[in-house]
Amino acid sequence: MEDYKAWAEEVLDKVRDKMAWVSEKNKDKIPYTTDADGNYDDRADENKEWSRDDGLNWWTNGFWGGIMWLLYQDTREEKYADIARKSERKLEKCFETYYGLHHDVGFMFQPTAVADYRLTGDQDAKRVAMHAANLLAGRFNPVGKYIRAWNEVGDSDTRGWAIIDCMFNISLLYWASEESGDPRFRQIAMMHADTVLESFLRPDGSVCHIVEFDPEHGGMVKSHGGQGFGEGSSWTRGQGWAVYGFANSYSHTGKQEYLDAAKRCAHYCMANLSQSGIIPVDFRQPPEPAWEDSCGACVIAGGLLEIAKHVPVSEKDMYIRAAVKILKAIADTRADWTGGCDAIVQNCTGAYHSDTHHITMVYADYYFIEALYKLAGKGILIW
Repeated sequence: MEDYKAWAEEVLDKVRDKMAWVSEKNKDKIPYTTDADGNYDDRADENKEWSRDDGLNWWTNGFWGGIMWLLYQDTREEKYADIARKSERKLEKCFETYYGLHHDVGFMFQPTAVADYRLTGDQDAKRVAMHAANLLAGRFNPVGKYIRAWNEVGDSDTRGWAIIDCMFNISLLYWASEESGDPRFRQIAMMHADTVLESFLRPDGSVCHIVEFDPEHGGMVKSHGGQGFGEGSSWTRGQGWAVYGFANSYSHTGKQEYLDAAKRCAHYCMANLSQSGIIPVDFRQPPEPAWEDSCGACVIAGGLLEIAKHVPVSEKDMYIRAAVKILKAIADTRADWTGGCDAIVQNCTGAYHSDTHHITMVYADYYFIEALYKLAGKGILIW
């Protein structure tokens, strides 16, 4: 099996060089995307008029701190811990509101407060993370056995909605159970994962983004296209949440069905991986326009590397090679290593039918950097 660690280290050297100045430039921000001049925005800017859930409560606001903790565990430079904790303190204010605190508290507080506690033993970080875990557990519908997504989406009745993204958020519940010794958190996480296994995963390994259940009596009602091309399509970032999310559930529980599900989703992704290694927004989208999602690509790569940790030696190389193909495509053709843009990963897309495409997203950088550390054999278990 080819050793990819040297290549990962070469790219990580570029990451360290770029993030050294990007972190300083944006140390007082919680960024999401960049403007036309390549400068990060600030979702925690109290002077800016945000809507109620895309400012400080924006669901990706944990990934900036997550990047800082990844760099801290590597370099042990205190500046990264300081910047990460600054964003953590801001995020804690979200507990004072209701809006924005939905299924994505895992994304908000796992790579920040949980990472802080795991790396430093900070008890205040543990308190914040346990608070978030209890909020997430409170979203569980015991009849349908799913964690409800969102509080509301426009005029839609979303009481019965669950989404594939939550396969990642439930890692917060596994951590809370392991840390507290209380099995309730793990039981909720596993019941949700079992529901996803039954109702989201298709025979070919593709997954639904949104599944609607009857909130009063349980049972699947229908699926929705969500951020993919349409109902029945295959949103690639959702595939990443499934590949990586089921692998995470296996890591925490040892339940073989979860690893098998992760492999099914991974094989579907690998079968649809283009020669270039570039990932579209949806594996079933029309040839034109050829919208890409580099963020989904990085999530899929990280999931493939997580699976490789749990399979026999004879199978590892298959998953690692596919992950490296994706990561090399990003590093060589979709990464900005210059001083002209604060973000590294380019050509990300929030949803197929979005008004904007090929933008930057801070969580693409997070998953790209995390995957490189996985490949290099470094880092801690954040999820």
